Amino acid sequence: MSSVLISGASIAGPALAFWLRRHGFDVTVVEKSHTLRGGGYPIDIRGTALEVVSRMGLLPRLREAHVNTRRITFLDADGTEAASLRPESLIGGDGTDLEVRRGDLAEILHETVRDDVEFLFDNTIVTMDEHSGGVDVRFRSGLQRTYDHVIGADGLHSTVRALTFGPEEQFHRYLGYCFAGFTLPNHLGLRQEALMWNEPGRAAALYAVGAAENVHGFLSFARAEAPFGAFRDPQAQRDLVASVFADDGWEVPHLVKAMHAADDLFFDTVSQIRMPSWSSGRVALVGDAAYAPSFLTGQGSSLALVGAYVLAGNMADFGVYERTIRPFVEANQGLVDVGDAELFPGTAEALATRNTALRSRETIPAEAARPEHSALTLPDFG
Repeated sequence: MSSVLISGASIAGPALAFWLRRHGFDVTVVEKSHTLRGGGYPIDIRGTALEVVSRMGLLPRLREAHVNTRRITFLDADGTEAASLRPESLIGGDGTDLEVRRGDLAEILHETVRDDVEFLFDNTIVTMDEHSGGVDVRFRSGLQRTYDHVIGADGLHSTVRALTFGPEEQFHRYLGYCFAGFTLPNHLGLRQEALMWNEPGRAAALYAVGAAENVHGFLSFARAEAPFGAFRDPQAQRDLVASVFADDGWEVPHLVKAMHAADDLFFDTVSQIRMPSWSSGRVALVGDAAYAPSFLTGQGSSLALVGAYVLAGNMADFGVYERTIRPFVEANQGLVDVGDAELFPGTAEALATRNTALRSRETIPAEAARPEHSALTLPDFG
């Protein structure tokens, strides 16, 4: 039985593990966090990815976990309402899309494979040495093993990608924004709704999944250059965000204070990963590690699910995996460009134009789903 080591236990990793077990592989998943990350902000599953989770038998559970956000209200700098509309009016859709918390999806995937897959939490790959007989891997814990294949499903800042292809900067396409996400008490009593406040180049949001005691908070801002030095420094992240929002009103001071106290802060850039190849020898990449589209597309998790399915069916030839999914990836990455974020206008004029456009959508039918979301017909691997 061929052995595969997967780095990353969020979305792409467990999904890949599921399909690899179906194809008869012996699978180990290594995750740097000490446990599975629960909760998290809502993500979307749509288009071709819906067919993937259907083939996995997960649709019933994911429908139960569906968030079903009812309204998104946009606020001016003073907190007055600029527009309020249904999410479908923003992103389109035919009513079949799923919106679930990222942690809920990760937990469901983990529960589906945990009895058949070895998980190594609180660990990570330190070195890899490929040879004719496999890939020798040394872990942070000191453990050493040899695998037939190693797959990087470890996100935008992938360790496997760095060890195999070199520094992240050469593949990182920064789109001009940074964001911080965290949870905080639901002191406004929000329910199945989101509030988004804007100043030019800055946005703050509160996102209530249900009638829970906590809500998701977000602080996003435009920045000319990516803060690479802050990616692994939580205090530097907090200081950067606090400095950007220091003089703002509405609920922003409350959000900044909650960010400082949060134990689940997630900070990153709005970026894409673009690579000429996603594999080298016995090593391949999947999901954000290979082709992060950025959260502006709403397609990160969907690409991860589809990519995991296609990769698992083409372990004998990574080239087929790449040729099959690359047009789908590029179509979805092409949904956004540098500085192209309708929700985060950079000037007062652009903000006024956006608000006018949003108000017009309050009275028109929701847009149809984007064709890019379903641009790939899944192959049948039997």
